[in-house]
Amino acid sequence: MRLTEFQELLHTEFGVARGDALLTDHVIPSLGGRTGSDAIGAGIDPRDVWRALCADFDVPRGRW
Repeated sequence: MRLTEFQELLHTEFGVARGDALLTDHVIPSLGGRTGSDAIGAGIDPRDVWRALCADFDVPRGRW
């Protein structure tokens, strides 16, 4: 998944302000206790970050 697609999904699902805050502030246990931003910076595919955020925030699977 391209980073631009990830950001579009993030902003559509959570809104710009909340999505950006989740990306930088929310620690995702399934990604080694990293924030989404740190995980992407470490080379984890944005698709995996998106799925982890969706799981943490109970986004319906149809929107993953």
